[in-house]
Amino acid sequence: MIPAASSGSALREDIDACGYFPDLVADIVAAALGDEAIVAHLVHHEATFDRDQVHRHLTVLVLTETRFLVTHTDEAEQNTSGRIEAATTSEVVPLTQLGTVSIATVVQDPENHALGRSSLGEVWLTVNWGTLRQIDLKPAGCDNPDCEADHGYTGTAAGEDLVIRMSAAADGTENLGRMVRFATLLQHRAGRR
Repeated sequence: MIPAASSGSALREDIDACGYFPDLVADIVAAALGDEAIVAHLVHHEATFDRDQVHRHLTVLVLTETRFLVTHTDEAEQNTSGRIEAATTSEVVPLTQLGTVSIATVVQDPENHALGRSSLGEVWLTVNWGTLRQIDLKPAGCDNPDCEADHGYTGTAAGEDLVIRMSAAADGTENLGRMVRFATLLQHRAGRR
């Protein structure tokens, strides 16, 4: 478990604030972290809706001097005994293996940015380290409207190992600021190979 008196105390507080299986999540993060010191962290709690059900997800990102840790916990459906289950995944990536770290921002009132009156509406963080590839295929064709030949498929392949979106409306402006600071630091660290 992440001790409250260590450098992980702020991380533990953020995990506790979500109220989403905090002891389980903290144990999973601590196991992946080992004895490394935390440079920065980001906690993202998200709810999704499926008809009449609400599913919660918690993603914890931790940056150390040498590694990028990603843990994700999902609330599983109740098992046959009626008890709730949680599914947790933990991945540790050496910083030397990080590929692209992308930050996309949506800024409200951009014309007033120089005056300090613009604000972030949402932020997207995309991190690629080569584990997952998203392939988008569609039937290929040609310019001849009478052509009936099979032209195969065309498409794109993109690496997207992690995508996190936060918005001011759902997560608050303070969390957007945390996400930008974390993502910027991750970009700086990923570039040092």
